[in-house]
Amino acid sequence: MTDEQLLGRITFNRNVMAGKPVIKGTRLTVDYILGLLAHGATATEIFEEYQGLTPEDLRACLLFATRSLENTSFLPLTAENP
Repeated sequence: MTDEQLLGRITFNRNVMAGKPVIKGTRLTVDYILGLLAHGATATEIFEEYQGLTPEDLRACLLFATRSLENTSFLPLTAENP
């Protein structure tokens, strides 16, 4: 699946989830799915909880996040200890 096809699985609608990017056909936001993964949920657990999601949907979330950060400069979220 091409990057464009994967990114086509992510959609925006200001009337759905306050305009956050969601997996097409769902109300599952990209940041919610990424948060699940970050906190240790496995793909299998996510698929069991949200039937109808596919591996491509998870890959689309990861690609969307990657593309969103490609040209971004930002400060660390936490201060470094001296």
